[in-house]
Amino acid sequence: MQYPAIKLWSDANCYSPYVMSVYVALREKGLPFTLQPVDLAQQQQLSDDYAAISLTRRVPTLALNNILLSESSAITEYLEECFPAPDYERLYPRDREKRARARELQAWLRSDFMPLRQQRPTEVLFADKKYSPLTEEGRQSAAKLIEGAQRLLSAGQQNLFGEWSIADTDLAIMLNRLALHGDALPENLAEYAWFQWQRASVQLWLRESVKKG
Repeated sequence: MQYPAIKLWSDANCYSPYVMSVYVALREKGLPFTLQPVDLAQQQQLSDDYAAISLTRRVPTLALNNILLSESSAITEYLEECFPAPDYERLYPRDREKRARARELQAWLRSDFMPLRQQRPTEVLFADKKYSPLTEEGRQSAAKLIEGAQRLLSAGQQNLFGEWSIADTDLAIMLNRLALHGDALPENLAEYAWFQWQRASVQLWLRESVKKG
């Protein structure tokens, strides 16, 4: 099968959860691609060269079909349209209402929980770093996440919508900020996050972050 040339721009350490989401999506689709590092520590994302590539001057950016696209959820939705089921793995549920819920969850995870993201950064996920106990603001952010996840997941439920979707990876990333740090997390949510972390596409990303870190 002839595939188009695909390039994914990533942070140099492969610590970005948003790049991870797109990386997992590409792996699930079985699409070959090249990974191009952007050194955020050296502010390469602010350079004129990168500005010519990325509208947002952030990672990820994807090059596909003569289009340059930024923002991870926009990219995964575009991949779903370009490489649809049944020829390729689904990234979003087949049911329309469940697809809407998956997109709702993606948008929420990307726009909320700033105290949790700041106090449990992705070095927890990819570099086994430990940080101070959560502040009151951090605990409130974690409690909000836990309450929302509990509404979506019952005991023993391994996927959000009866089948894997990219929203499962995104939710597992956020829950594992707590689970992998040793913070309190209900058992069913910890088990769900662990299960999602074992997915082959996720494990490939973890190897990238170890290799680059």
